Amino acid sequence: MTNSFDAKTTLPVNGKNYIYYSLPKAAEQLGDISRLPFSLKVLLENLLRYEDGRTVTAADVEAIAAWLKTQSSDREIAYRPARVLMQDFTGVPAVVDLAAMRDAMVNLGGDPEKINPLSPVDLVIDHSVMVDSYGSDNAFGTNVQREFQRNGERYAFLRWGQSAFDNFRVVPPGTGICHQVNLEYLAQTVWTKEDNGETIAYPDTLVGTDSHTTMINGLAVLGWGVGGIEAEAAMLGQPISMLIPEVVGFKLTGRLPEGATATDLVLTVVQMLRQKGVVGKFVEFYGDGLSHLTLADRATISNMAPEYGATCGFFPIDAETLHYLEFSGREPERVALVEAYAKAQGLWREDDTPDPIFTDTLELDLATVEPSLAGPKRPQDRVLLSQLAEQFMTSDFPVFSGLGSYVEKRSVPVSGTDYELTDGAVAIAAITSCTNTSNPSVMIGAGLVARKAREKGLSVKPWVKTSLAPGSQVVSAYLEKAGLQDDLDALGFNLVGYGCTTCIGNSGPLPEPIVEAINAEDLVVGAVLSGNRNFEGRVSPHTKANYLASPPLVVAYAIAGNLAIDLKKDPIGQDQDGRPVYLKDIWPSSEEIKAVMADALTPEMFRSRYGNVFTGTEDWQAIAAEASQTYDWQNDSTYVQNPPFFEAMSATVNGSSATDITGARPLALLGDSITTDHISPAGAITADGPTGHYLKDNEVSVVDFNSYGSRRGNHEVMMRGTFANIRLQNEMVPGSRGGVTQYMPDGTEMSIYDAAMQYQEAGVPLVVFAGKEYGTGSSRDWAAKGTRLLGVKAVVAESFERIHRSNLVGMGVLPLQFPEGVNRKTLGLDGTETFDLTGLSDGIQPGMTVKLTLNRADGSSESVDLLCRIDTLDEVEYYRNGGILHYVLRQLLAA
Repeated sequence: MTNSFDAKTTLPVNGKNYIYYSLPKAAEQLGDISRLPFSLKVLLENLLRYEDGRTVTAADVEAIAAWLKTQSSDREIAYRPARVLMQDFTGVPAVVDLAAMRDAMVNLGGDPEKINPLSPVDLVIDHSVMVDSYGSDNAFGTNVQREFQRNGERYAFLRWGQSAFDNFRVVPPGTGICHQVNLEYLAQTVWTKEDNGETIAYPDTLVGTDSHTTMINGLAVLGWGVGGIEAEAAMLGQPISMLIPEVVGFKLTGRLPEGATATDLVLTVVQMLRQKGVVGKFVEFYGDGLSHLTLADRATISNMAPEYGATCGFFPIDAETLHYLEFSGREPERVALVEAYAKAQGLWREDDTPDPIFTDTLELDLATVEPSLAGPKRPQDRVLLSQLAEQFMTSDFPVFSGLGSYVEKRSVPVSGTDYELTDGAVAIAAITSCTNTSNPSVMIGAGLVARKAREKGLSVKPWVKTSLAPGSQVVSAYLEKAGLQDDLDALGFNLVGYGCTTCIGNSGPLPEPIVEAINAEDLVVGAVLSGNRNFEGRVSPHTKANYLASPPLVVAYAIAGNLAIDLKKDPIGQDQDGRPVYLKDIWPSSEEIKAVMADALTPEMFRSRYGNVFTGTEDWQAIAAEASQTYDWQNDSTYVQNPPFFEAMSATVNGSSATDITGARPLALLGDSITTDHISPAGAITADGPTGHYLKDNEVSVVDFNSYGSRRGNHEVMMRGTFANIRLQNEMVPGSRGGVTQYMPDGTEMSIYDAAMQYQEAGVPLVVFAGKEYGTGSSRDWAAKGTRLLGVKAVVAESFERIHRSNLVGMGVLPLQFPEGVNRKTLGLDGTETFDLTGLSDGIQPGMTVKLTLNRADGSSESVDLLCRIDTLDEVEYYRNGGILHYVLRQLLAA
């Protein structure tokens, strides 16, 4: 391989030699790069290592060094991460696509063995457990049993993939959340591989099919979420095409005050960075405040990079990194390598390290952080704990829109009980999600709140559904050793499973009497969860106000039972003697938390819990999986089906596949902040929609519907679920909620799916229009796949979130952006128009202009120039081929 910079050299560590590509040696030709952001140094090493004169050139390497002069770049580079991480919701469809590609390879006369991961892939089954049972010692066993009953077909498919594909490992269910397993076990900070008898050392990097892959940046591992289709291409040896990013420096100083948690810190960071505007940018943390944050605190901040809009939130290697690696059971040889490598490469941080040069900066004094929550429906909408009750009682509170002025709480008796349900009632209190369950300080804090509350005779309100879903078995180990699990159990926070539950929409059903009371007066009830997502319709179809909070606050709100109680000044309850108890009376001090952590947490917990991480339980091992190169698809399966993406595919692209789009109809007119949850739900499946009808037609009872996320391997389910979120508002049907549209030109109201199928039958192409930040949220590939299968040829928005824009291109859907000051409203769109998109047939170029001509029902027309958001030359090829998988398949066929 070409090495224009003579950077390849040897690093001796404890008697063993490692080959590495030296940044200081490259700097002899590139010039001083010492003040490059640490994250860009990782990208620079990647380009040095893969420089071949073709996909990576010397000019690409030089462009990163030149970044120091301008702090930005329009240079496109080919980046190759060391590995790929998947969770099962997004991983199953990725493996389905690989299986379908093997079938397509056979149909085209090629070798199916060519479809095989070339980079290491780990898939962690963590998104399938649901909170059906809770508040009892039997909850965990019951939920696991139901998980295997519901997901037997999916798990058998993954067992097949585990044996069929090389370089592919599966972490069985019941182990933990993929991000926490990655943090505690999989990640190495410095990766190694054997090559021609040499051991190569290089930074641990990855992409993941979950947007919260970013959590691993807390361990100085550069990683971010991509769409499943992009991850599949990376697995198959294709580089990730990207522009050299801007890097925003976030300076942290001081230390957190008494009473503030890492959750309060990250919610503050999310709000600040959303206001700053960091979409598509790297964020890198620096300053002496880093020395007062544990590795778990850093991971908490990195986890929520999607919520603050950044590609990643990176922390450099320092003494705390080494401490965590050692404490979490990594081999001493690895820890020594990380230290030696970081210091040799200029990747080591200390408090007196000169600040890197950034594109832009902002600063936070940790001492100013206050207890906070975020909601009621966006992670960036932080509200101080002291202001939440007042906010909730305000008449213009977001979830009360349409109810008129709000004066006092409504109440409804709950059938079969002696209590009433009111507006503001906390219906769900869930300690869940990778954001916080990776952090011992807040988990032990929650346990101590439970202990102190128990000592004072407090209990959880009877209408609250409580749950504890730790991110790994290590959490259970230290909670049990500290005796805190008993206290949590006493308040109903029993273990319900290891995985992502409430945060992903797997909160399970609320008790029927509670649902009846909510529906009786359309009560505005809430959920408080220690997660990272609270978008509309995600947590539960019955909770309109959803707040992100620290685990200790989750316990506190379960006791209080209502969002309209001011926990800063109102009593949380009464003790055994009838005296008021306040939050401050049961809130643990930081010293109490540290003391318990020091006694309860040990390295042996990590070693023992991860000793046989790929083995799984007897239930997992009992799943039969046939060994074969191609998968034996079952036509009657409602979980796994062969997708139609490669039907009638030719071995080569027939000329230019990019053509003008004429006579298109709008499928939907949508507003701002349309999330991938709006586009492709992950939660419960309703019985009366197209998906419910499909499942019932296939003899699936409602009780066995499971969730959209669990059925992502079946395109028939997912395309029916596209744009089916119960909170979606399509402006073509004013006042409507849910996946409905008007079929034009007659204006008949029907489901979006049914309309799309009628348009397809009539040969009418479709367009979706939207506002700002289209596609925020999880890295959900089906938001793009479903869009394509519905026949949508283009999405026109005011702005796009990074991952979803990339996914649309990867599925052959054209993303187009309105010019500043122009949008669906200024154009007066109402859905009766037809549209022509022209300029495409002349050839696609990154950032080109595409003319939109709208033809109104009255015969008039108007044109506007749109920005084509195909951003790179590689994306041009993906679009020309009909998608990234088609491109990769043709490349492998020709190889």
